[in-house]
Amino acid sequence: MATDWIALQSLAAEEFGRRIVAVTDWDAPTPDSEWTTRDLVTHVIDEQRWIPKLLTGCDYAQAEADLEPIGPDLPGEWAKFAAAASGAWRNAPADTPVRLSTDVVRADQYLTEQTSDITIHTWDLARATGTDETLPDELVRAVWEYFEPQIEDLAATGLYAAPVEVDADAPLLVRLLAVTGRDAKVNA
Repeated sequence: MATDWIALQSLAAEEFGRRIVAVTDWDAPTPDSEWTTRDLVTHVIDEQRWIPKLLTGCDYAQAEADLEPIGPDLPGEWAKFAAAASGAWRNAPADTPVRLSTDVVRADQYLTEQTSDITIHTWDLARATGTDETLPDELVRAVWEYFEPQIEDLAATGLYAAPVEVDADAPLLVRLLAVTGRDAKVNA
């Protein structure tokens, strides 16, 4: 059975949204050592702003020129931009070419990447806010299956820190986070 990345994207967006409303300190540190909670949330919102433009054929430069800015109400901005992105994903054929700044990929590949990004950052936000760090099993499993063939190359992309050593029998979420340079065992 094929993975339903549209459903998983909606689930990831819902999970991230639950964590945003729990933020009480927008300047709190996150597992992404260079980012505050505000920086992390703004990054994920920013990614959502691009999606409707890119899925309708705009190239990166066109999309950038026409983006609505992110306002100060980050929970409200998340709700608005995440809903627009979810709608765009539902309406875009899987083979739609997406013109990113560095590459052209199919919409289904971009969807998988974006869903994985939201999933990992949901855990980051949960850790930063001291909220529930568990994530739905189906989401963790799908992202793990996407990342697993790339484990050796993830840190080399520059998007992730070096992997953290964990036991082979560690829970799947712990192993997933470890390959992205996050230590789920140590509470920050």
